[in-house]
Amino acid sequence: MAYKLIATNDAKDFSNPEYYQNRELSWLKFNDRILLEAKDKTNKLFERLKFLSITASNLDEFFMVRVASIKDMIDAKYVKPDIAGMKPKEQLTAIEKETQDFMIRQYHTFNRSLLGLLEKKNVKIITEHERLDERQRKYVDHYFDETVYPVLTPMAVDSSRPFPLIRNKSLNICVLLKGKEGEDFATVQVPDVVGRVVEIPSAKKKSKNKDKSESNINETNKMRTFILLEQIIERNIGKLFSSHQVICAYPYRITRNADLSIDEDEAADLLEEIEKQLKKRKWGSVIRLEVEEKADKRIIKFLKDEMKIESQSVYHINGPLDLTFLMKLYAVEGFEELKEEKYIPAHYAISDEEDIFTQIGKHDILLHHPYESFDPVVDFIRQAANDENVLAIKQTLYRVSGNSPIIASLAKAADNGKQVTVLVELKARFDEENNIQWAKKLEKAGCHVIYGLVGLKTHSKITLVVRREEDGIKRYVHLGTGNYNDATAKLYTDLGLLTCNSAIGEDATAVFNMISGYSEPKQWNKLSIAPYWLRDRFLYMIRREIKYAREGKEAFINAKMNSLCDKEIIENLYEASAAGVKIHLVIRGICCLKTDIPGVSENITVHSIVGTFLEHSRIFYFANGGNEEVYLASADWMPRNLDKRVEILFPVEDEKAKKRVIEILNIQFADTLKAHVLTGESYVKVDKRGKILLGSQAYFCNQARNQEIKLGNTAGRSFVPMSDETS
Repeated sequence: MAYKLIATNDAKDFSNPEYYQNRELSWLKFNDRILLEAKDKTNKLFERLKFLSITASNLDEFFMVRVASIKDMIDAKYVKPDIAGMKPKEQLTAIEKETQDFMIRQYHTFNRSLLGLLEKKNVKIITEHERLDERQRKYVDHYFDETVYPVLTPMAVDSSRPFPLIRNKSLNICVLLKGKEGEDFATVQVPDVVGRVVEIPSAKKKSKNKDKSESNINETNKMRTFILLEQIIERNIGKLFSSHQVICAYPYRITRNADLSIDEDEAADLLEEIEKQLKKRKWGSVIRLEVEEKADKRIIKFLKDEMKIESQSVYHINGPLDLTFLMKLYAVEGFEELKEEKYIPAHYAISDEEDIFTQIGKHDILLHHPYESFDPVVDFIRQAANDENVLAIKQTLYRVSGNSPIIASLAKAADNGKQVTVLVELKARFDEENNIQWAKKLEKAGCHVIYGLVGLKTHSKITLVVRREEDGIKRYVHLGTGNYNDATAKLYTDLGLLTCNSAIGEDATAVFNMISGYSEPKQWNKLSIAPYWLRDRFLYMIRREIKYAREGKEAFINAKMNSLCDKEIIENLYEASAAGVKIHLVIRGICCLKTDIPGVSENITVHSIVGTFLEHSRIFYFANGGNEEVYLASADWMPRNLDKRVEILFPVEDEKAKKRVIEILNIQFADTLKAHVLTGESYVKVDKRGKILLGSQAYFCNQARNQEIKLGNTAGRSFVPMSDETS
């Protein structure tokens, strides 16, 4: 693409829409990078299945939230263009075209590559019930009669029985019937309570030994065979409509608008209002219809009319609907040789020989998850709950696990008579229901619970422990880039800092006073908080690099985040690049910035790493004229993080910890195995020629294991090696 520079008196217009990518189209490119991992032959076969499943679940959420939002804009006649100059209707048209193309690639990967490779590894997935042999037909028919039939509810559609409300993301079968006076329709939901992936006997191979019994067929035949539940139902669909003749039946699936609409100013009780809105989420407007490619046109027309959906929002699928079933196949026991061996997070940051407060008192402790265990964070709160010298615990919770040990410790702390204040963010998307339950449990335990703030999401990750010691009151703080979730901490890469720095402790107290009341500090010591001060802080640090570059001094910005789509930040990065600031970015997902624009972004490089773990940490590293500064944050460079959320940016000042964070960034920039590089507005895999083969995630796993072994914190633990080209 040729870029046109707009200049006035030689001053470049860095706001030119040509210099920006649309946010939604950039996200689709991210999902394409995940699809490339499903295609990557160097990944183990079941890992490829997992990546393909992730692309499907990602796409579901994208439609439920982002596409739904654009459709709402169109309905509201909103015509303001985005930063790339695209109006909502233009965005929707482009999204639907890109998604149609993407899903073709998805199913091409499944049908033309993975199915055949699975069969070579003695795993057969039957996607059409017509391909069953006689013995398999008897098996699935019996399974249907005994297990499936009792829980099915066929729903006829006629003048007295309108088309039922179909649940979001549920799999259903639409049936065309021959009635007395013409054609009738019915629908059947594929039940969630019965597993979708059903193992069945494998086709019997011809054998010269006729004495072998059928009971041990799978012992003599290594092949394991699976069929999807909807195929079993489809084969037996006539049993549900005995008085009618079934003409045909095909699966379908809908995606609904799941974006909650909450008027917080008018809500008398935020918790009650969110509970009310959650019930509505299941029945939001239909924004996508998926049907089998070979489905009868009469069925498609019937569903379109009932769903009130246009043709461009209908996706014709060449294969089984909802590829997230592959994650269920991944979970089936066996096939370990086809999976990456599970990595066990290392334990070495905290010693069992001293209490955690003594260790934090000696120096700041940096934690790198999931390479290092999340247990020190859990233990920090658990020990605080049981320590007689701890007076108060304050914490923000955005997403927590289903059986959270942190929640249990907070409840225990309240029971032990400590002052416990917890902000539970009820508006954490798709975790609202879970968080409501935790909030009620904590209140019942005697904790003071805050249900978020009006108009803002509290996305910061901070814990404050106030402890009485011999020399007075001391404050211990944990700050992190990721959630207080012991489950996702094994899957997401994040950084956390445990410190008793008095300046940070004062700021932490101010944060909680601001959240719980109306107190706002006149100044901050170390922390920068969104939505009031963080944007200005980032802009100040970027412009500071511009100043140093113009003075001929070394100037660089190295940063890592999930997404970059804030126009003001990008404009300033463009100006910095034009001034000679070297900018290196690691951005996992959305990136609205374009590289390689002459005179604008020639000094900007963007990497995206897609691997076993989800890259989630936010790191910001500035040259600052030789006085280098390193920060971690809960925020990305997105308008929502800088303007509509409570976020925290915090410095890493301990020299050892600072060095480690810089090393983490450098290793990620050097990744040649899992990194993609942004060239203009497209991504390509890193050119490996002449370079050391290095996968950053595997490197950090090996580094953490070696450190654990070096420190001897391995008693009673086993190590599982990961395959990798690096050592």
